[in-house]
Amino acid sequence: MKPITPVQPVREIDLLLLNMGNSGFQGRKLGESMNVWKNMIEDPDCTIFLGLSGAMIPAGMQACLSELVERRYVDVIVSTGANIFHDICEHQGVHHYRGHHHVDDAELFNKGIDRIYDVFAYEGEFRDVDRLIAEYAHSISPYTGSSRDFIGKLTEHLQDKWSSGSSLVSACADAGVPVFIPALSDSSIGIALLMARREGAEINIDQLGDADEITRIVEHSPKTGVIYVGGGVPKNFIQQTQIIASIHDNNLGGHAYAIQYTTDAPHWGGLSGCTFEEAVSWGKESVNSAHVQVFCDATIALPLVVSGLKAMNPERMVPSGLF
Repeated sequence: MKPITPVQPVREIDLLLLNMGNSGFQGRKLGESMNVWKNMIEDPDCTIFLGLSGAMIPAGMQACLSELVERRYVDVIVSTGANIFHDICEHQGVHHYRGHHHVDDAELFNKGIDRIYDVFAYEGEFRDVDRLIAEYAHSISPYTGSSRDFIGKLTEHLQDKWSSGSSLVSACADAGVPVFIPALSDSSIGIALLMARREGAEINIDQLGDADEITRIVEHSPKTGVIYVGGGVPKNFIQQTQIIASIHDNNLGGHAYAIQYTTDAPHWGGLSGCTFEEAVSWGKESVNSAHVQVFCDATIALPLVVSGLKAMNPERMVPSGLF
């Protein structure tokens, strides 16, 4: 029995989170998550996967995510297409704006404004980016490749046009961090590619290729750690790599480390809220994995934990020969 330690207000965010790790409830879980993430970073055998769902880019998490990539606190990203689309928009100068959740949405529709809870954006500007992506699709037609390959090529194309600014995809390209979008058609990127296809472009995204590519990264990693922002398709896409590997006679024993920041609850039976203990039954997490789930809005958790890791500055030895 270890006594609860009162959380002392401090200036240093890493010390605050370390103190919170000795408190109770979700404050403790938040502090513990930073410590598990730090252990992943300092493990030279660990490849770190980030699952990114929700509207993190519109909510202002772009710089925090880019920081993780630049420091190689993550090695592979699996995202919804929406997050990557909004990220490209920001680098193109198409911004998201502070709005309000109490508003007349019919009026917003008449003004061409889209709402994401309390964030506003202009639909017309989004469609300009749709057209930009569709034009690129025409330029590479005929094309067949994984979402990882397509996003890498699209980013390289856009980097030639971007004279300034920043984006998550640009940071990933510079750091050699692959980006997978396993449900790419469920996003404005998919809409743009459909536009191009209806106009005659031959564009095919090989989503089975995605599953094979990411599983091979897992199979070639001595250990794997996973961090999930929300749940959804990105979470399951990473989780299932352990099952795919075992089917192909590579029983890896499950992910060695696991963190999730979610507002979903396990008792509804959905994957986004299911516990890592449940995942052990599938072989997705190791029986002895270091894991923690934080039931907290990711727009609160991410800035705190990323700032804490930045302050601690753990040394990272990036696994080689994976990609």
